[in-house]
Amino acid sequence: MLLGALAASGLLLVGRWTQTARRRSAPAALGGAPAVPHLAIGFITNFFDTLGIGSFAPTTAVFRLLRLVPDELIPGTLLVGHALPVVTQAMFFVSAVDVDPMQLIVLIVACVAGGWLGAGVVTSLSRRAVQLAIGCALLVAALFMLLGMLGQVPAGGTALALTPGALVVALAINFALGALLTLGIGNYAPSLIMFSLLGMDPRAAFPIMMGSGAFVGTIGGLRFLNAGRFHGRAALGLTIGGIPGVIAAAWLVHSLSLGALRWLVLVVVTYAALTLLRAGLQDEVTSPQPAIRGV
Repeated sequence: MLLGALAASGLLLVGRWTQTARRRSAPAALGGAPAVPHLAIGFITNFFDTLGIGSFAPTTAVFRLLRLVPDELIPGTLLVGHALPVVTQAMFFVSAVDVDPMQLIVLIVACVAGGWLGAGVVTSLSRRAVQLAIGCALLVAALFMLLGMLGQVPAGGTALALTPGALVVALAINFALGALLTLGIGNYAPSLIMFSLLGMDPRAAFPIMMGSGAFVGTIGGLRFLNAGRFHGRAALGLTIGGIPGVIAAAWLVHSLSLGALRWLVLVVVTYAALTLLRAGLQDEVTSPQPAIRGV
C-alpha cells in the first residue's frame, strides 16, 4: 500500500508537470532541455541527500553561485526538481530495508501531519532560535553517539522495530520534525540520531525519513506547479540527474557494514549541527523556504 501511494504521488506530479510544461506562458517552458550543469547538480546533491546530508542547502548555494535560477524561483525549483528523486529514495529503502510496516506507516503519517497541522505554530517561532537550539542539541547527541562507538556508553542497537514506549517517543518527535520542515530545517539528521539512540539499526531510519520527505515533496511540488513558480530547465535537470545519484548512493548505504554506517551517521549529524549553528549565528536571517529533507 505504501509503495503504491508513493508511486501514485510521483505519477500525479509527473502528470501535472507535463500539463504545465505545455503551457508556453509558464516558467516551465523556459530554457528548453537541461544543460550539463543542471544534470551534474542533480546527481551530486541527490547522491549526498540519499546519504542523509540533504540537498536543499547545497543546491541553493550552487544555483546562486552560478546564477542559474532567479532567487524567487529557487524554492519551487527545489521542491519540483527534487521530489521524484526523493520518491525514488523512499521506494528503494522501503523495499530494501526490512522495517516493521505498521510502524513505518504511522511514523510517516506523524511527520506529514506535523508538517500540515504544525505549520501555523512553528512558523510563528524565531527561525534563528530554532536553528541554534537544534544545532546545539544535535552536537550533544553526536557527542553521546561518539562516546557509544568508543565503548564509553551504549551505542544503540540493531533492532528494526521500536518497543511500544519508544514508538510513542518517536511519533511525538517525528510530528515535531514534520512541523519544523516548514522552517526549512531538514529532518534527516535528527531522525538518524533519534532512531540510533532509541536502539534501532540506523538503516531503519532511511525509509521512514525518506517516505516522509517524498509525500511532503510531491504535495509541495504540486502547489508550485499550479502557481507556475519554478524554473523548468533547472528542475528537470535535478530530476534527470538526481535519480541515478539516488540509485548509486542507495547501493552504497545498503552495502555498508553497521559500524561504517554509524560513523557515516555521526559525520552527517555533526555536519547538520554545524550548518544550523552557522545559519543561526548569521546577522541576517533569510525568510523560510519549504524543504523536503535534509539540511
